[in-house]
Amino acid sequence: MRPSGSGLRVKSPDLLVAESGTDLEGHGLKRTMGLFQLVCFGIGAIVGTGIFVGLSDTVAQSGPAVVVSFVLAAVTCVFTAFSFAELGGAIPVSGSSYSYAYATLGERAAFLVGWCLLLEYGVSVSAVAVGWGQYLNELLNSLTGWQLPAALSNPPGDGGIVNVPAVVVMLLAAVLLVRGIRESARATAAMAVLKLAVLVLFCAIAFTAFEDGNLTPFAPEGVAGITSGASVAFFSYIGFDAITTAGEEVKNPRRNVPVAIMICIGVVTVLYGVVALSAIGALSADQVGDQPAALSLVVNQVTHSAAGGGVIAFGAVVAIASVVLAVMYGQTRILMSMSRDGLVPRVFERISPRTATPVAGTWIVAVVFAVPAAVVPLDVVMNLTTIGTLAVMAVVNVSVMVLRRTRPDLPRRFRVPLFPLCPLLGIAFCGYLIYGTGPATWLQFAAFLAVGAVVYALYGRRNSRLGQGGTEPDGAVAAGSEAPATV
Repeated sequence: MRPSGSGLRVKSPDLLVAESGTDLEGHGLKRTMGLFQLVCFGIGAIVGTGIFVGLSDTVAQSGPAVVVSFVLAAVTCVFTAFSFAELGGAIPVSGSSYSYAYATLGERAAFLVGWCLLLEYGVSVSAVAVGWGQYLNELLNSLTGWQLPAALSNPPGDGGIVNVPAVVVMLLAAVLLVRGIRESARATAAMAVLKLAVLVLFCAIAFTAFEDGNLTPFAPEGVAGITSGASVAFFSYIGFDAITTAGEEVKNPRRNVPVAIMICIGVVTVLYGVVALSAIGALSADQVGDQPAALSLVVNQVTHSAAGGGVIAFGAVVAIASVVLAVMYGQTRILMSMSRDGLVPRVFERISPRTATPVAGTWIVAVVFAVPAAVVPLDVVMNLTTIGTLAVMAVVNVSVMVLRRTRPDLPRRFRVPLFPLCPLLGIAFCGYLIYGTGPATWLQFAAFLAVGAVVYALYGRRNSRLGQGGTEPDGAVAAGSEAPATV
Protein backbone atom coordinates (compact mmCIF):
# COMPACT_ATOMS: atom_id res chain seq x y z
CA MET A 1 0.00 0.00 0.00
CA ARG A 2 1.37 3.41 -0.93
CA PRO A 3 1.37 6.09 1.76
CA SER A 4 -0.82 9.11 1.27
CA GLY A 5 1.14 12.23 0.39
CA SER A 6 3.92 10.01 -0.91
CA GLY A 7 5.53 12.92 -2.72
CA LEU A 8 6.48 14.32 0.69
CA ARG A 9 8.33 11.23 1.95
CA VAL A 10 11.91 11.97 2.97
CA LYS A 11 14.93 9.72 2.55
CA SER A 12 17.20 10.14 5.54
CA PRO A 13 20.89 11.08 5.18
CA ASP A 14 21.82 7.83 6.96
CA LEU A 15 20.09 5.75 4.30
CA LEU A 16 21.63 7.81 1.50
CA VAL A 17 25.13 7.31 2.91
CA ALA A 18 24.52 3.62 3.63
CA GLU A 19 23.55 3.02 0.00
CA SER A 20 26.42 4.99 -1.48
CA GLY A 21 29.30 3.29 -3.18
CA THR A 22 27.40 0.20 -4.29
CA ASP A 23 24.42 -0.41 -6.51
CA LEU A 24 21.74 -2.99 -5.98
CA GLU A 25 23.62 -5.57 -8.04
CA GLY A 26 26.69 -5.37 -5.81
CA HIS A 27 29.14 -3.60 -8.15
CA GLY A 28 30.37 -0.39 -6.57
CA LEU A 29 32.20 2.75 -7.61
CA LYS A 30 35.85 3.18 -6.59
CA ARG A 31 37.32 6.01 -4.51
CA THR A 32 40.30 7.05 -6.63
CA MET A 33 40.27 10.88 -6.70
CA GLY A 34 42.36 12.91 -4.28
CA LEU A 35 41.97 16.61 -3.48
CA PHE A 36 44.15 17.86 -6.36
CA GLN A 37 42.29 15.76 -8.90
CA LEU A 38 38.95 16.88 -7.45
CA VAL A 39 39.93 20.56 -7.71
CA CYS A 40 41.04 20.00 -11.31
CA PHE A 41 37.78 18.18 -11.96
CA GLY A 42 35.86 21.19 -10.61
CA ILE A 43 37.85 23.66 -12.70
CA GLY A 44 37.41 21.32 -15.64
CA ALA A 45 33.63 21.45 -15.14
CA ILE A 46 33.49 25.25 -14.87
CA VAL A 47 35.99 26.92 -17.19
CA GLY A 48 34.94 26.48 -20.80
CA THR A 49 32.25 27.82 -23.11
CA GLY A 50 31.05 30.36 -20.53
CA ILE A 51 34.27 32.38 -20.65
CA PHE A 52 35.68 31.44 -24.07
CA VAL A 53 32.37 31.91 -25.92
CA GLY A 54 29.87 33.44 -23.48
CA LEU A 55 32.08 36.43 -22.61
CA SER A 56 31.04 38.19 -25.82
CA ASP A 57 27.34 37.66 -24.98
CA THR A 58 27.87 39.14 -21.52
CA VAL A 59 29.69 42.15 -22.97
CA ALA A 60 26.81 42.69 -25.39
CA GLN A 61 24.44 43.00 -22.41
CA SER A 62 26.51 45.01 -19.91
CA GLY A 63 29.30 46.71 -21.89
CA PRO A 64 32.50 47.48 -19.94
CA ALA A 65 30.55 46.71 -16.74
CA VAL A 66 31.02 43.07 -17.71
CA VAL A 67 33.42 42.80 -14.76
CA VAL A 68 30.63 43.79 -12.37
CA SER A 69 28.32 41.25 -14.02
CA PHE A 70 30.88 38.50 -13.45
CA VAL A 71 31.32 39.56 -9.82
CA LEU A 72 27.54 39.59 -9.27
CA ALA A 73 27.28 36.08 -10.71
CA ALA A 74 30.22 35.00 -8.55
CA VAL A 75 28.62 36.37 -5.37
CA THR A 76 25.51 34.31 -6.13
CA CYS A 77 27.69 31.24 -6.49
CA VAL A 78 29.71 31.91 -3.33
CA PHE A 79 26.69 31.97 -1.04
CA THR A 80 25.35 28.79 -2.60
CA ALA A 81 28.82 27.22 -2.61
CA PHE A 82 28.80 27.45 1.19
CA SER A 83 25.58 25.43 1.25
CA PHE A 84 26.93 22.89 -1.25
CA ALA A 85 30.10 22.56 0.82
CA GLU A 86 28.21 21.80 4.03
CA LEU A 87 25.82 19.35 2.39
CA GLY A 88 28.57 17.74 0.30
CA GLY A 89 30.56 17.00 3.45
CA ALA A 90 27.55 15.84 5.46
CA ILE A 91 26.00 13.65 2.72
CA PRO A 92 28.90 12.55 0.45
CA VAL A 93 26.91 10.76 -2.26
CA SER A 94 26.71 11.00 -6.04
CA GLY A 95 23.23 12.53 -6.17
CA SER A 96 24.35 16.08 -5.31
CA SER A 97 21.42 18.52 -4.96
CA TYR A 98 18.92 15.81 -5.90
CA SER A 99 19.94 13.77 -2.85
CA TYR A 100 20.01 16.86 -0.61
CA ALA A 101 16.43 17.68 -1.61
CA TYR A 102 15.36 14.06 -1.01
CA ALA A 103 16.82 14.23 2.51
CA THR A 104 15.07 17.50 3.37
CA LEU A 105 12.13 18.49 1.15
CA GLY A 106 10.72 15.14 0.07
CA GLU A 107 10.53 12.93 -2.97
CA ARG A 108 8.47 15.12 -5.28
CA ALA A 109 10.76 18.10 -4.77
CA ALA A 110 13.79 15.84 -5.22
CA PHE A 111 12.47 14.52 -8.52
CA LEU A 112 11.86 18.06 -9.80
CA VAL A 113 15.38 19.02 -8.73
CA GLY A 114 16.68 16.01 -10.65
CA TRP A 115 14.53 17.11 -13.57
CA CYS A 116 16.09 20.59 -13.41
CA LEU A 117 19.52 18.97 -13.28
CA LEU A 118 18.81 17.66 -16.76
CA LEU A 119 19.03 21.33 -17.73
CA GLU A 120 22.12 22.11 -15.67
CA TYR A 121 24.07 19.04 -16.75
CA GLY A 122 22.48 17.42 -19.78
CA VAL A 123 21.31 20.49 -21.68
CA SER A 124 24.30 22.59 -20.59
CA VAL A 125 26.69 19.97 -21.93
CA SER A 126 24.88 20.39 -25.25
CA ALA A 127 25.39 24.15 -25.03
CA VAL A 128 29.05 23.69 -24.16
CA ALA A 129 29.53 21.35 -27.10
CA VAL A 130 27.94 23.92 -29.44
CA GLY A 131 30.67 26.41 -28.49
CA TRP A 132 33.41 23.86 -29.20
CA GLY A 133 32.85 24.07 -32.94
CA GLN A 134 33.53 27.84 -33.01
CA TYR A 135 37.02 27.47 -31.61
CA LEU A 136 37.72 24.26 -33.53
CA ASN A 137 37.17 26.22 -36.74
CA GLU A 138 39.37 29.03 -35.44
CA LEU A 139 42.13 26.50 -34.67
CA LEU A 140 41.82 24.81 -38.06
CA ASN A 141 41.96 28.18 -39.80
CA SER A 142 45.13 29.23 -37.95
CA LEU A 143 46.86 25.90 -38.65
CA THR A 144 45.75 25.11 -42.18
CA GLY A 145 43.79 28.09 -43.50
CA TRP A 146 40.79 25.77 -43.89
CA GLN A 147 37.56 25.58 -41.87
CA LEU A 148 34.65 23.22 -41.66
CA PRO A 149 31.79 24.47 -43.85
CA ALA A 150 29.14 26.44 -41.98
CA ALA A 151 26.51 23.86 -42.85
CA LEU A 152 28.40 21.24 -40.78
CA SER A 153 29.69 23.42 -37.94
CA ASN A 154 26.60 25.43 -36.98
CA PRO A 155 23.06 24.50 -35.96
CA PRO A 156 19.94 25.62 -37.86
CA GLY A 157 19.28 29.26 -37.11
CA ASP A 158 22.99 30.04 -36.97
CA GLY A 159 23.66 29.46 -40.64
CA GLY A 160 24.11 25.70 -40.58
CA ILE A 161 22.34 22.37 -40.87
CA VAL A 162 23.97 20.27 -38.15
CA ASN A 163 26.81 20.95 -35.71
CA VAL A 164 29.03 17.94 -36.33
CA PRO A 165 31.90 19.00 -33.99
CA ALA A 166 29.44 19.22 -31.08
CA VAL A 167 28.38 15.62 -31.62
CA VAL A 168 31.97 14.44 -32.01
CA VAL A 169 33.19 16.00 -28.73
CA MET A 170 30.29 14.45 -26.80
CA LEU A 171 30.96 10.99 -28.18
CA LEU A 172 34.69 11.31 -27.45
CA ALA A 173 33.90 12.30 -23.85
CA ALA A 174 31.65 9.25 -23.50
CA VAL A 175 34.46 6.97 -24.74
CA LEU A 176 36.80 8.32 -22.05
CA LEU A 177 34.19 8.19 -19.28
CA VAL A 178 33.31 4.56 -19.82
CA ARG A 179 36.99 3.56 -19.57
CA GLY A 180 37.10 4.47 -15.88
CA ILE A 181 37.13 7.35 -13.42
CA ARG A 182 40.90 7.19 -12.92
CA GLU A 183 41.56 7.79 -16.61
CA SER A 184 38.88 10.49 -16.78
CA ALA A 185 40.25 12.28 -13.72
CA ARG A 186 43.79 12.28 -15.10
CA ALA A 187 42.64 13.63 -18.45
CA THR A 188 40.54 16.33 -16.76
CA ALA A 189 43.44 17.38 -14.54
CA ALA A 190 45.79 17.72 -17.50
CA MET A 191 43.24 19.74 -19.47
CA ALA A 192 42.46 21.97 -16.48
CA VAL A 193 46.12 22.92 -16.02
CA LEU A 194 46.49 23.60 -19.75
CA LYS A 195 43.44 25.84 -20.05
CA LEU A 196 44.41 27.86 -16.96
CA ALA A 197 47.82 28.44 -18.55
CA VAL A 198 46.17 29.57 -21.80
CA LEU A 199 43.90 32.04 -19.98
CA VAL A 200 46.86 33.46 -18.05
CA LEU A 201 48.68 33.86 -21.40
CA PHE A 202 45.62 35.62 -22.82
CA CYS A 203 45.58 38.12 -19.94
CA ALA A 204 49.31 38.80 -20.35
CA ILE A 205 48.82 39.57 -24.06
CA ALA A 206 45.61 41.57 -23.69
CA PHE A 207 46.95 43.82 -20.91
CA THR A 208 49.74 45.00 -23.22
CA ALA A 209 47.07 46.82 -25.25
CA PHE A 210 44.95 48.02 -22.31
CA GLU A 211 43.34 51.44 -22.84
CA ASP A 212 41.33 53.27 -20.18
CA GLY A 213 39.10 54.79 -22.85
CA ASN A 214 37.62 51.38 -23.64
CA LEU A 215 35.98 51.36 -20.19
CA THR A 216 33.76 54.37 -20.91
CA PRO A 217 30.85 54.64 -20.83
CA PHE A 218 31.18 51.99 -18.14
CA ALA A 219 27.55 50.83 -17.93
CA PRO A 220 25.75 52.00 -21.07
CA GLU A 221 22.58 50.05 -20.20
CA GLY A 222 22.65 50.91 -16.50
CA VAL A 223 21.71 48.50 -13.73
CA ALA A 224 19.36 46.58 -16.04
CA GLY A 225 22.26 45.82 -18.37
CA ILE A 226 24.47 44.68 -15.51
CA THR A 227 21.72 42.39 -14.20
CA SER A 228 21.05 40.90 -17.64
CA GLY A 229 24.78 40.48 -18.11
CA ALA A 230 25.08 38.73 -14.74
CA SER A 231 22.36 36.28 -15.75
CA VAL A 232 24.37 35.50 -18.90
CA ALA A 233 27.69 35.47 -17.01
CA PHE A 234 26.25 33.00 -14.52
CA PHE A 235 26.47 30.36 -17.26
CA SER A 236 30.25 30.67 -16.89
CA TYR A 237 30.07 29.36 -13.32
CA ILE A 238 27.76 26.43 -13.96
CA GLY A 239 29.54 23.23 -13.03
CA PHE A 240 31.13 23.96 -9.64
CA ASP A 241 28.49 21.80 -7.97
CA ALA A 242 29.59 18.89 -10.18
CA ILE A 243 32.23 18.36 -7.50
CA THR A 244 29.51 17.00 -5.22
CA THR A 245 28.52 14.39 -7.81
CA ALA A 246 31.91 12.75 -7.24
CA GLY A 247 31.09 12.11 -3.57
CA GLU A 248 31.32 8.32 -3.96
CA GLU A 249 34.57 8.34 -5.96
CA VAL A 250 36.63 10.74 -3.82
CA LYS A 251 39.02 9.85 -1.04
CA ASN A 252 37.95 11.34 2.32
CA PRO A 253 34.89 13.04 0.77
CA ARG A 254 33.68 14.72 3.98
CA ARG A 255 36.84 16.83 3.93
CA ASN A 256 37.82 17.01 0.27
CA VAL A 257 34.44 17.91 -1.25
CA PRO A 258 33.95 21.15 0.77
CA VAL A 259 37.59 22.19 0.37
CA ALA A 260 37.55 21.60 -3.40
CA ILE A 261 34.35 23.64 -3.83
CA MET A 262 35.77 26.68 -2.07
CA ILE A 263 39.12 26.49 -3.89
CA CYS A 264 37.42 26.25 -7.29
CA ILE A 265 35.08 29.17 -6.71
CA GLY A 266 37.96 31.35 -5.51
CA VAL A 267 40.27 30.53 -8.42
CA VAL A 268 37.59 30.84 -11.08
CA THR A 269 36.19 34.14 -9.75
CA VAL A 270 39.59 35.84 -9.79
CA LEU A 271 40.40 34.38 -13.20
CA TYR A 272 37.12 35.48 -14.81
CA GLY A 273 37.41 39.00 -13.45
CA VAL A 274 40.93 39.42 -14.82
CA VAL A 275 40.06 37.88 -18.20
CA ALA A 276 36.99 40.11 -18.62
CA LEU A 277 38.90 43.26 -17.62
CA SER A 278 41.82 42.52 -19.92
CA ALA A 279 39.57 41.70 -22.88
CA ILE A 280 37.42 44.81 -22.61
CA GLY A 281 40.51 46.94 -21.97
CA ALA A 282 42.22 45.70 -25.12
CA LEU A 283 39.22 46.16 -27.42
CA SER A 284 36.04 48.19 -27.05
CA ALA A 285 32.77 46.60 -26.00
CA ASP A 286 31.41 47.12 -29.52
CA GLN A 287 34.30 45.08 -30.95
CA VAL A 288 33.99 42.22 -28.45
CA GLY A 289 30.21 41.97 -28.05
CA ASP A 290 28.42 39.17 -29.91
CA GLN A 291 31.62 38.00 -31.61
CA PRO A 292 32.35 34.27 -32.06
CA ALA A 293 35.68 33.07 -30.60
CA ALA A 294 36.03 36.44 -28.84
CA LEU A 295 39.28 35.69 -27.00
CA SER A 296 41.05 34.65 -30.19
CA LEU A 297 39.75 37.82 -31.83
CA VAL A 298 41.27 39.95 -29.06
CA VAL A 299 44.68 38.27 -29.33
CA ASN A 300 44.68 38.48 -33.13
CA GLN A 301 43.93 42.21 -32.97
CA VAL A 302 46.56 42.87 -30.30
CA THR A 303 49.36 40.83 -31.90
CA HIS A 304 48.36 41.53 -35.52
CA SER A 305 48.88 37.85 -36.19
CA ALA A 306 46.72 34.73 -36.35
CA ALA A 307 49.33 32.69 -34.47
CA GLY A 308 48.39 34.01 -31.03
CA GLY A 309 44.72 33.49 -31.70
CA GLY A 310 45.52 29.94 -32.74
CA VAL A 311 47.09 29.27 -29.34
CA ILE A 312 44.00 30.62 -27.60
CA ALA A 313 41.78 28.57 -29.89
CA PHE A 314 43.75 25.44 -28.98
CA GLY A 315 43.27 26.23 -25.28
CA ALA A 316 39.56 26.76 -25.86
CA VAL A 317 39.21 23.46 -27.71
CA VAL A 318 40.84 21.68 -24.77
CA ALA A 319 38.91 23.71 -22.18
CA ILE A 320 35.50 23.10 -23.69
CA ALA A 321 36.24 19.40 -24.17
CA SER A 322 37.10 19.12 -20.47
CA VAL A 323 33.79 20.75 -19.51
CA VAL A 324 31.90 18.28 -21.69
CA LEU A 325 33.77 15.46 -19.96
CA ALA A 326 33.19 16.70 -16.41
CA VAL A 327 29.56 17.76 -16.84
CA MET A 328 28.60 14.56 -18.63
CA TYR A 329 30.18 12.70 -15.72
CA GLY A 330 27.98 14.63 -13.29
CA GLN A 331 24.82 13.90 -15.25
CA THR A 332 25.47 10.15 -15.30
CA ARG A 333 26.06 10.07 -11.52
CA ILE A 334 22.86 11.98 -10.77
CA LEU A 335 20.82 9.68 -12.99
CA MET A 336 22.51 6.74 -11.25
CA SER A 337 21.32 8.03 -7.87
CA MET A 338 17.79 8.62 -9.16
CA SER A 339 17.78 5.15 -10.66
CA ARG A 340 18.72 3.60 -7.32
CA ASP A 341 15.63 5.22 -5.90
CA GLY A 342 13.43 3.89 -8.71
CA LEU A 343 12.57 7.36 -10.02
CA VAL A 344 14.15 6.74 -13.45
CA PRO A 345 14.71 3.42 -15.28
CA ARG A 346 17.13 0.92 -13.75
CA VAL A 347 19.49 1.00 -16.70
CA PHE A 348 21.11 4.14 -15.28
CA GLU A 349 22.18 2.43 -12.03
CA ARG A 350 24.01 -0.47 -13.65
CA ILE A 351 27.74 -0.31 -12.92
CA SER A 352 30.16 -2.28 -15.04
CA PRO A 353 32.20 -4.65 -12.81
CA ARG A 354 35.16 -4.27 -15.20
CA THR A 355 35.41 -0.46 -15.41
CA ALA A 356 33.39 0.52 -12.28
CA THR A 357 31.46 3.04 -14.40
CA PRO A 358 27.80 3.29 -15.53
CA VAL A 359 28.56 2.35 -19.13
CA ALA A 360 24.99 2.09 -20.45
CA GLY A 361 23.89 5.28 -18.71
CA THR A 362 26.89 7.18 -20.08
CA TRP A 363 26.15 6.21 -23.68
CA ILE A 364 22.45 7.04 -23.29
CA VAL A 365 23.32 10.52 -21.97
CA ALA A 366 25.84 11.09 -24.77
CA VAL A 367 23.48 10.07 -27.54
CA VAL A 368 20.37 11.81 -26.20
CA PHE A 369 22.04 15.16 -25.53
CA ALA A 370 24.07 15.08 -28.72
CA VAL A 371 20.80 15.81 -30.53
CA PRO A 372 20.24 19.34 -29.10
CA ALA A 373 23.99 19.96 -29.41
CA ALA A 374 23.71 19.26 -33.12
CA VAL A 375 20.65 21.35 -33.94
CA VAL A 376 19.99 23.98 -31.23
CA PRO A 377 21.71 27.43 -31.21
CA LEU A 378 23.82 28.23 -28.14
CA ASP A 379 21.84 31.28 -26.97
CA VAL A 380 18.57 29.33 -26.92
CA VAL A 381 20.06 26.70 -24.63
CA MET A 382 21.99 29.06 -22.34
CA ASN A 383 19.00 30.95 -20.86
CA LEU A 384 16.99 27.83 -20.06
CA THR A 385 20.05 26.16 -18.56
CA THR A 386 20.75 29.22 -16.42
CA ILE A 387 17.27 29.46 -14.92
CA GLY A 388 17.18 25.72 -14.18
CA THR A 389 20.53 25.91 -12.41
CA LEU A 390 19.50 28.96 -10.38
CA ALA A 391 16.33 27.17 -9.26
CA VAL A 392 18.40 24.17 -8.12
CA MET A 393 20.81 26.42 -6.24
CA ALA A 394 17.93 28.11 -4.44
CA VAL A 395 16.66 24.69 -3.36
CA VAL A 396 20.11 23.75 -2.03
CA ASN A 397 20.12 26.87 0.14
CA VAL A 398 16.71 25.90 1.48
CA SER A 399 17.90 22.33 2.06
CA VAL A 400 20.86 23.34 4.20
CA MET A 401 18.54 25.30 6.50
CA VAL A 402 16.04 22.44 6.75
CA LEU A 403 18.75 19.88 7.51
CA ARG A 404 20.20 22.09 10.27
CA ARG A 405 16.77 21.95 11.92
CA THR A 406 15.88 18.29 11.29
CA ARG A 407 19.34 16.74 11.76
CA PRO A 408 21.48 18.97 13.98
CA ASP A 409 23.39 15.84 15.08
CA LEU A 410 24.67 15.02 11.58
CA PRO A 411 28.50 15.25 11.36
CA ARG A 412 29.56 18.32 9.37
CA ARG A 413 33.21 18.95 8.49
CA PHE A 414 32.23 22.34 7.05
CA ARG A 415 29.48 24.62 8.28
CA VAL A 416 27.97 27.58 6.42
CA PRO A 417 29.29 30.81 7.99
CA LEU A 418 26.89 33.46 9.28
CA PHE A 419 24.03 30.96 9.23
CA PRO A 420 21.20 31.51 8.27
CA LEU A 421 22.17 34.82 6.61
CA CYS A 422 24.34 33.25 3.88
CA PRO A 423 21.75 30.75 2.58
CA LEU A 424 19.05 33.44 2.70
CA LEU A 425 21.29 35.74 0.65
CA GLY A 426 21.95 32.82 -1.71
CA ILE A 427 18.20 32.43 -2.28
CA ALA A 428 17.79 36.17 -2.80
CA PHE A 429 20.61 36.41 -5.35
CA CYS A 430 19.30 33.38 -7.23
CA GLY A 431 15.89 35.02 -7.42
CA TYR A 432 17.45 38.26 -8.63
CA LEU A 433 19.29 36.54 -11.47
CA ILE A 434 16.19 34.50 -12.36
CA TYR A 435 14.39 37.82 -12.74
CA GLY A 436 17.12 38.92 -15.16
CA THR A 437 16.52 35.98 -17.52
CA GLY A 438 13.26 37.54 -18.74
CA PRO A 439 9.58 36.54 -19.10
CA ALA A 440 10.10 34.28 -22.13
CA THR A 441 12.57 32.12 -20.20
CA TRP A 442 10.24 32.05 -17.17
CA LEU A 443 7.45 30.63 -19.31
CA GLN A 444 9.75 28.03 -20.88
CA PHE A 445 10.92 26.95 -17.45
CA ALA A 446 7.38 26.76 -16.08
CA ALA A 447 6.41 24.50 -18.97
CA PHE A 448 9.52 22.37 -18.34
CA LEU A 449 8.58 21.96 -14.65
CA ALA A 450 5.01 21.06 -15.57
CA VAL A 451 6.27 18.27 -17.82
CA GLY A 452 8.50 17.09 -14.97
CA ALA A 453 5.57 16.96 -12.57
CA VAL A 454 3.64 14.82 -15.04
CA VAL A 455 6.60 12.44 -15.48
CA TYR A 456 6.88 12.05 -11.70
CA ALA A 457 3.18 11.35 -11.33
CA LEU A 458 3.13 8.76 -14.11
CA TYR A 459 6.48 7.04 -13.48
CA GLY A 460 8.51 8.21 -10.50
CA ARG A 461 5.76 8.05 -7.86
CA ARG A 462 4.67 4.59 -9.00
CA ASN A 463 8.18 3.10 -9.09
CA SER A 464 9.73 4.76 -6.04
CA ARG A 465 11.59 2.16 -3.99
CA LEU A 466 11.15 4.21 -0.85
CA GLY A 467 7.42 4.16 -1.45
CA GLN A 468 7.53 0.39 -1.75
CA GLY A 469 8.81 -0.13 1.79
CA GLY A 470 12.34 1.25 1.86
CA THR A 471 13.98 0.99 5.28
CA GLU A 472 16.71 2.70 7.22
CA PRO A 473 20.08 0.98 7.74
CA ASP A 474 19.05 -0.18 11.21
CA GLY A 475 15.77 -1.59 9.91
CA ALA A 476 13.56 1.33 10.86
CA VAL A 477 11.13 2.49 8.22
CA ALA A 478 12.36 5.46 6.23
CA ALA A 479 10.82 8.80 7.12
CA GLY A 480 7.63 9.47 5.24
CA SER A 481 6.93 5.85 4.27
CA GLU A 482 4.74 3.26 5.89
CA ALA A 483 5.86 -0.07 7.27
CA PRO A 484 5.47 -2.83 4.73
CA ALA A 485 2.45 -4.99 5.30
CA THR A 486 2.99 -8.39 6.87
CA VAL A 487 1.11 -11.56 6.12
